[in-house]
Amino acid sequence: MSAWRDERRLLQGVVAIACLVPLSIGGISVVLGPRWLGPAPVVPTDLDSQFRYVSGIFLGLGIAFVTCIPGIERKRARFRLLGLLVVAGGLARLGSWAMVGAPSAGHRLGLMMELVVVPLLMLWQARVARHAR
Repeated sequence: MSAWRDERRLLQGVVAIACLVPLSIGGISVVLGPRWLGPAPVVPTDLDSQFRYVSGIFLGLGIAFVTCIPGIERKRARFRLLGLLVVAGGLARLGSWAMVGAPSAGHRLGLMMELVVVPLLMLWQARVARHAR
């Protein structure tokens, strides 16, 4: 087996593990709403609705990334688009940090995924795609 095929398999495994984040967090957030993050005095109905809507998009993003795993070397455009959506969300989260203050540790880890891990995975996927040609 060639080295690029081993690298492809490794990338597929790493992406599969990374997909567990949006699949699990998105799913929990759709079902439970913001209350799973901790008690809040009152969560306005519109805020709950918006939270679940964005969580549904996050869940869908995870599902879309899963569809990139088979034949990952041929999914460059889809992978790049999904990655850019994640980076855009990370930039919005970074803006919140600057304007409102530091989020919890879990959200800071999310920020690392959004602005460090996903861009690195995008570069890695592009490398695997180049070697597959």
